[in-house]
Amino acid sequence: MSSNRFDFLVIGAGIVGLATARRLQSAWPGARVGVLEKESAIARHQSSHNSGVIHAGVYYPPGSLKATYCRAGNEATIAFCREHDVPWRRCGKLIVATDRHEAARLVTLTERARANGLAVTPLDAAGIAAREPHVRGVAALYVPETGIADYPALCRRLAELIEADGGEIRCNAPVHAIAERRDAVNVETPTATCEADYLVVCGGLQADRLARLAGLAVDFCLLPFRGDYYRMPAARSDLVSTLIYPVPDPTLPFLGVHLTLTTDGGITIGPTAMLALARERYAKWALDGRDAVAVLGNTAGWRLLARYPRAGALELAHALSKRLYLRAARRYCPALEIDDLATHACGIRAQAVTPRGEMISDFLIEQTRRSVHVCNAPSPAATSAFPIADALVARIAAARS
Repeated sequence: MSSNRFDFLVIGAGIVGLATARRLQSAWPGARVGVLEKESAIARHQSSHNSGVIHAGVYYPPGSLKATYCRAGNEATIAFCREHDVPWRRCGKLIVATDRHEAARLVTLTERARANGLAVTPLDAAGIAAREPHVRGVAALYVPETGIADYPALCRRLAELIEADGGEIRCNAPVHAIAERRDAVNVETPTATCEADYLVVCGGLQADRLARLAGLAVDFCLLPFRGDYYRMPAARSDLVSTLIYPVPDPTLPFLGVHLTLTTDGGITIGPTAMLALARERYAKWALDGRDAVAVLGNTAGWRLLARYPRAGALELAHALSKRLYLRAARRYCPALEIDDLATHACGIRAQAVTPRGEMISDFLIEQTRRSVHVCNAPSPAATSAFPIADALVARIAAARS
């Protein structure tokens, strides 16, 4: 057998790609599984540039893939962390309403959480103060099943397990061409042409481009949204003991500026959600020519901005002004000060958008005879990685039968 011949080949060594490779090994012991990653190391993008939250499934419509996979993923993520000594903690989440309009939305959110099988606890202003003395609001929802995990460490452990069972992870292997035949799929990189019986594409921020490369009739584009985070000084790491979130705008897929505990004992504040001109560059105001053309030259992006002009202007203001960013967080945590906002990091989230400028809210998976593509995997994809992997493996099993 050639070293470039695989039973299963996965493109993308983020958390979804690695979880899928591992599930493929479990489903077909002895099969040759390979992972191609264009970066010099695994988990370089969304898998290591996120808030680290193990979501519980509060926000998602009952019956949606997000709701189903997030609920299963919460348990699967924690089980994996426990088994493999990956840092994690179940610290709970407090979703805080600061006025009567948000309180009304919180009632709807409470109903949705319960429909998704969550045991949540509504709190009044006194209950909020009793649980979190530095947080203020007129009402809140306590979600005990929310947690935090070290997702980069989880990815590293997955990679170790894959390689220990004979799998191969090739970094510095960007994919230049994909050609599907009746009996196999060829994937071309700068150094080799790999052949596989089945291909799984978990391309993250490049998912739409890889789908087109494979010949799929893709009718959406991925738009990158930059999220800036700040980190509080170590001396303030006891300000809150749970994750603190605002009540989200139900028309948007983003959850607002929140306080997040980290597995190393810190607290981050963020993120923003501003349309970016680079998919995989993290410097402030980074620009990539190809990505900028894809955003500015695509009517979907302009139509999206036209749908949400106020939200877009607010995110731009938060990106330009640390004090405005602080004001957003002080609505529910007035103890925060400007010195609490030390520049920390940013993440870039991939969001699929239709030609009409509508965000595709749920996970999106497309399939051909010998390939499966994860086309839209926004939050809570990290939490949902194992159930997504199970779904991909089930599709391949059905195709093989």
